Amino acid sequence: MPSTPKSVPSALPQLQVRKAIIPAAGLGTRFLPATKTVPKEMLTIVDAPIILYVVEEAVEAGIEDIILIQGRGKTAIEDFFDTSYELEDKLLRDGKSQLLERVSRVRDRANIISIRQKQPNGLGHAVLCGYPIVGDQAFAVLLGDEIMIAETPEQNTTRRLSQVYSEHQASCVAVMEVEAEDVSKYGVADVIPMGVGLFEVRGFVEKPKPEKFPSRWALPGRYVFDGKIFSYLKNAKTGINGEIQLTDSMNLMAQEHRMLASTFAAKRFDAGDKLGYLKANIELGLRNTELHDDLAHYLKGLVP
Repeated sequence: MPSTPKSVPSALPQLQVRKAIIPAAGLGTRFLPATKTVPKEMLTIVDAPIILYVVEEAVEAGIEDIILIQGRGKTAIEDFFDTSYELEDKLLRDGKSQLLERVSRVRDRANIISIRQKQPNGLGHAVLCGYPIVGDQAFAVLLGDEIMIAETPEQNTTRRLSQVYSEHQASCVAVMEVEAEDVSKYGVADVIPMGVGLFEVRGFVEKPKPEKFPSRWALPGRYVFDGKIFSYLKNAKTGINGEIQLTDSMNLMAQEHRMLASTFAAKRFDAGDKLGYLKANIELGLRNTELHDDLAHYLKGLVP
């Protein structure tokens, strides 16, 4: 359901990365039974679904084509970004059109494109599903259950990675430092420092054992890739759980082409995890001017 993007004035420089893939085909088993009929990405954080926060980040980073990789039973995501004529007409007549302003703003500034991942064959396969739209161009990948809240446009994580790509003409992944006991929960980058917050990547290890990890720089689900990554994904073999792992192809690419890693300033929430989801609702609820005072008062009352 593509629409024509409107130009939006910005003091920030235009970057090369114009396309983004958002994998959103997972089964959401950690949130059962809620996700039996509702896609995990459509669970709400305060008053908006998780996926809207992710798409907004992409749009604010200058992305024009957003490719949603969806699985069976996920049509609610596609419908969410489509026009709802009856509802929008009623809100307009009632003078309440501002209630859908966030969705309309996204729809007016980017093309939302849906691709069906026929089988859940892993993150690498989900990214590969976007190839017919992306082709050989550089593109971003934003995991559909990771939320990054930036205080300023310059702190937008996808924009930061796109800026690094434009300056160095090399793929760039976001990294965050985690505690040693948490490295086994993430893909981890083996890096060489280049400067403040920027690293040269030597390789990646997917969920390393606590006693064998190359660094504490973990991958939180934001990437900008050169189109060359597709040549590795096309030839990728299945790995853990019989799935095509994105980090396997990233590893091979890092051996043959320059790859960088960058820290980020945005606040990150893992909304695909129950605790992370609850934290996101609480913290973003406290940022909501309508809810802040009552929610803060309630939370204080919970403390013994």
